[in-house]
Amino acid sequence: MSIFSPNMLKTYNTCPKKYFFQYVEKINVPRLSTPFEKGKKIHALAHYYLQGINITTLESALTPTEREIWQTLLKNPYFRKKCIQSEYQLSCKISDYWIGGRLDAVMQDGSCYYILDYKTGATPDNPQYDYQTMTYLLCLDKFLQNYSKMEFIYINLKQCHNQVIQFNHELKKEYENRIQNICNRINSDTLYKPSCKNCNICEYNNLCSKTL
Repeated sequence: MSIFSPNMLKTYNTCPKKYFFQYVEKINVPRLSTPFEKGKKIHALAHYYLQGINITTLESALTPTEREIWQTLLKNPYFRKKCIQSEYQLSCKISDYWIGGRLDAVMQDGSCYYILDYKTGATPDNPQYDYQTMTYLLCLDKFLQNYSKMEFIYINLKQCHNQVIQFNHELKKEYENRIQNICNRINSDTLYKPSCKNCNICEYNNLCSKTL
């Protein structure tokens, strides 16, 4: 069974050719991991903390900048709610397609549920219709079935700002249509034409230029 992740959908929407290299041909191009190290540390720390694991040693190894970011997350009111799951793999079926991914955390307050996504960098330009937002809300909706409120919370740790998307019946229908449409496009694509506007920073640029 093949599951479309948010990154797969984002990649195809950005450039079908890049999707082809990365997910069809499965060509891995090395990338510098340095910009992602800070985010990976905070995500791991948050997961251990929410699982009730003693993180004193890990906290002592943080840099001053990382420690400031961590304290910002600890003080966030959404992060202080009851944790149901963290680093949680979830999937569901939309029409003929399976979608899914790993949620940073699912929190609960009575019959209200909150999907948390920690960002040490920028939040999406259009968060309400980001494929991560749509995928995770649809998956949790199928999993829970009964709830009074569900929200997706992008926690921007750099700017100390929460971006809140409240799920409702209208958005559910719209999300399902958007997901089905892009999955149909991927499923029927045989050419994977390049369409990226940022080829100069794409890790597949050299490879792509040889195959146009």
